[in-house]
Amino acid sequence: MKKYKPIIIVAGEPNSIFLELFFKAITSKKYRSPLILIASKKLLMLQMKYLNFNKKIKILDYKKLNKLNLDNKSINLINIQYNTKKAFEKISNKSNAYIRNSFDIAFKIIKTGYTKKLINGPISKKNFLKNKHLGITEYISDKFLIKKQAMLIFNKKLSVCPLTTHVPLKNVVKKINKKNIIEKTHLIKLFYKKFFNLNPKIAVLGLNPHCETINKINEDEKIIKPTVINLKKRNYNISGPFPADTLFTKKNRKNFDVILGMYHDQVLTPIKTIFEYDAINITLGLPFIRISPDHGPNEKMLGKNKSNPKSLIQAINFLDKN
Repeated sequence: MKKYKPIIIVAGEPNSIFLELFFKAITSKKYRSPLILIASKKLLMLQMKYLNFNKKIKILDYKKLNKLNLDNKSINLINIQYNTKKAFEKISNKSNAYIRNSFDIAFKIIKTGYTKKLINGPISKKNFLKNKHLGITEYISDKFLIKKQAMLIFNKKLSVCPLTTHVPLKNVVKKINKKNIIEKTHLIKLFYKKFFNLNPKIAVLGLNPHCETINKINEDEKIIKPTVINLKKRNYNISGPFPADTLFTKKNRKNFDVILGMYHDQVLTPIKTIFEYDAINITLGLPFIRISPDHGPNEKMLGKNKSNPKSLIQAINFLDKN
């Protein structure tokens, strides 16, 4: 009988909807891979009570995981200390040490080779990253000394990848170059080859409206188009640049597996409009699989028990199959 590697789940920001989604995810179906949650036991119990959820908790010693035979009959928990008396509070710097300790334990486990499956809940970029990293994609990559990474918002029907992630719009043009386009495209191709044995059909978006500009320098003609031609010659199934305002129509998007855009909202806005919660954020380029559900802390929905767990379920499903 095949033994499935555990999935490490870092709960992330304590004042978020993540634990609510986790409770819903583990009651919606059974998973073959043991789930190991890294979170505060105190917080877990407070939110379970608040949300009227009940399941036994099994405390684990992360240094002795190799000696354990785990299943999902209980919540397998690595307890991280967090001082709170309430199920939910306002997001603040108070949780920074807790989140950092949670990630550090997860990274130690990953580096032992015990498993190569990681899911993390949302964090507040403003409070936790403090402008030291553009996002969690870069934060995790830095911890593993990875210089080349990509953010893939994945759905089996269509995925998107922004060339630049959480970069102010005024700085995007500085990051558009042949090197970045080739690196992102290569990581996408490696991912699809590994998990789907597929040379993906990739569409590249232009930067300017209709891929045109009245300026002297047209990035679409001078940078993007020549790079796409170069990649085609190297057996990449790629085409473009395409105008962003029409490529996401049903007739056009069905011709591609992945759309590579020049900036964050150029591709994340349409993909979230099309699939809503049915997409997951996968970091390409790491020596393990890191996924996060495609949502933020969502403070407005705290404690309401109305949040949709579909993205987290999809994240667990992906790792459960691979």
